Parts: sequence; C-alpha cells; structure tokens
Amino acid sequence: MKKFLTYSFCFLLILFLWAFFVEPNWLGVKKYNIKNPQLAGLKIVFASDFHVSPDQINFLKKTVDLINQQNPDIVLLGGDFVKGRQKKSSLSAEQIADELGNIRSKYGVFAVLGNHDWWYDGNEVAQALTRNGIEVLSNQNVFINSPDKKFYVAGVDDFTTGKSDLATALKNTAQPLILLSHNPDIFPSVPKGVALTLSGHTHGGQIALPFYGAIFTSSDYGRRFAYGLIEENNRPLLVTKGIGTSILPLRLFCSPEIVVVNFI
Repeated sequence: MKKFLTYSFCFLLILFLWAFFVEPNWLGVKKYNIKNPQLAGLKIVFASDFHVSPDQINFLKKTVDLINQQNPDIVLLGGDFVKGRQKKSSLSAEQIADELGNIRSKYGVFAVLGNHDWWYDGNEVAQALTRNGIEVLSNQNVFINSPDKKFYVAGVDDFTTGKSDLATALKNTAQPLILLSHNPDIFPSVPKGVALTLSGHTHGGQIALPFYGAIFTSSDYGRRFAYGLIEENNRPLLVTKGIGTSILPLRLFCSPEIVVVNFI
C-alpha cells in the first residue's frame, strides 16, 4: 500500500509539472482541410485566446513567427489578447498589438475581441490593434476583392461581454462568407450559407482526458462546442484550443495551437 501511494504521488507530481511547465509552452499547428469549391485554394491561419501575461513576450514572438511560417492568405484572430481582469496581470495591449503587427498575409489580418479584452478595456485593445494594421470587426464585415479570390469576412462582438449583433455583422454580405466569433455559443443562430464559423473561448477545456475530451468548458453548451471541427445542419464550426491559459495556468492533453484551414 505504501509503495502504491508513493508511486501515485510521483505520477501526480509529474503530471502536474508537465501541465504547469511543459504543455502550456508546447505550441503546435493543427491543420484542417475543408471542402468548399468557392474558396478552394484559400489558406487561413486562425489564432485565438492569447492571454499574454507580462513575462510571455517571447512566447508571443514565437507565435507570430509560427503564423508567418504557414504563409497564410489571410489571418484571423479570435480575441482574448490580454490576460485577466486586471491590467497588471497582462502584457499591455499596446505591446501585444505591436508584436501582432508583425504578422504578414496576402489579404490582411482581421480580429474580433473576447471577454477578457472587454474586461481589460475593449476600446483600448481595439485601438492598439488598429494602429498596428489589424482590422477589428465589431458586428461588421469586409469584402476581400482580389483577382483570384472574392469572399466576405464577418466578425461579431463578444457574445457575453460585448454587444453581439449577428444580423448587422452579416448585413449586405453574400456567399462565400467566413464568420469570426470569439465565443462558439453563437453558432446555433448562424444561418445556413456561412462557409465556416471560427471560434475560440473554450480553450478546448485546457484540461482534457484521452478518449473523452474536455472535463470542463466555458461554453453554455458544455462539451458540444468544446473543440475541433463540428458540423450541424450542413454548417461547419471550427473551435480552437487557443494559445494561452485562463484561471488555471495549466494545460493537460490540450496543448496550445494555431490553426491552418486549407479550403479544397
């Protein structure tokens, strides 16, 4: 019995050290191929939930470098750039935006804000991003009009802390359209015809179990929209695990990621 307790303690200690020191810094690339003839050949890089603390500027630089290495056509950012409710717990919005301003893509960089951004100061975050060449979509859309690709990107304000208005975000758009929403809980209201909805917020649960998934999520729908590519009524939703951590500085079986979407 004593040996069992000793081994159990050692196992839990190793698991904790892994979840605290190793996995949160293990940034990877998750790739998806999504069939859509109208968007065939388009490559999106999607990154969300940065939650950059004051000592993580090098990790943010690493993230930007990894995004650029993917040679994206367009980069979409899903919000929660800052960390926590108090400014002292986060790298400043200006420093974060300054680093993100180094992202390069063919059609530009577009973003929505998340709940942490609004707790910090949504207007300050949005202005910092805008000054660094990142267009923030607050219930707005843009038309990407190039010789080889024509499509819309729409972004809704945060579902819980902002003033989310899906109808306004989609106004005067046409297919093909990509929707950006920090929180996936808006998905049941997304109309058919949206080529892809991209969301973060859940972090994939941050702590997951093999063959089960997230133990807990921040979604009102529980594990339904926790992570991955989800299709309901011929509508695709892609939820990323994100990059940073919130509440607990831990990740277990749920490592940080940026997402690459290749339309085929």
